[in-house]
Amino acid sequence: MSEPSPLRRPALRWVLAAVILIVAATVALWPREGSETTGPVSQTSQQQSGVSAQERAAAGLAPCPVSEAPGPMATAPRTPVSGSGPLAGLQLTCLADGKPVDLAAALAGKPALLNLWAYWCGPCAVELPHLQEFAQRAGSALTVMTVHSDPDEAKALSRLSGLGITLPGVEDPKASVRGAVGAPAVLPVSVLVRADGTIASVEVRTFADVADIADTVAAKLGVTV
Repeated sequence: MSEPSPLRRPALRWVLAAVILIVAATVALWPREGSETTGPVSQTSQQQSGVSAQERAAAGLAPCPVSEAPGPMATAPRTPVSGSGPLAGLQLTCLADGKPVDLAAALAGKPALLNLWAYWCGPCAVELPHLQEFAQRAGSALTVMTVHSDPDEAKALSRLSGLGITLPGVEDPKASVRGAVGAPAVLPVSVLVRADGTIASVEVRTFADVADIADTVAAKLGVTV
C-alpha cells in the first residue's frame, strides 16, 4: 500500500485536530450528575421565591385577619371559619408574615373592603393613604385589606413602607381576586364584600378621599363609620 503523498499529510493533520476538538467540547458540555451548576441555580430559584422575614418585619404591616368561631364554652378552643362566596378557595400569601391565607375564611363574618393595587400603579399610591385613614376611622366595623396584584412581593413591601401604609395585605401574583369577582384588568379596583362572602360592589375607580370611601361603603355595604 502506498503512503499518503506529502501534499495530503497536512490535510489529514487538520482533520484529526478538528475531530479531537469536537470530542473535547462534547465531553466538556455533557451534563454530569452532581455538577457544580446545580448549586447556584437552586440558590437563585430560592431567592426569587419570596422575601426575607427581615423585609416583612421592616414593612410593619398589620397581621392578616383570622375569623374564628367560638367553641361551646368560653374556654374552648376556637375553630377556623370556612368562607363562602366567589372568594372561597382562594389561597394567597399574607404580606406581613408570608403565611398562606384562605381569603374568604379570613374575611368571614364581617364586611370588608379589598383594594386591588400594584407597586407600579400611580393612582394606587394616591388612594392607599385615604384607605389607611378610613380604616383607622372604621375600626372593628369593617375589614380593610390590600391585595397586591403583581408577582413582585418585595417591591410591594417597599412601596407600602414608603407610603406609610400598615394595612393588612395579601400577595396575589396571578390576580386571582380580580378573576373571581369579574373585575377588568385595570388598577386600582376596590371590592366590597358582605359579611356572608357575597360581593356587594366592584368599584373600578380611584377613591377621591376618605369621605368618598365612607359614602360608598355606607351605600353599598350599609356600614356607616
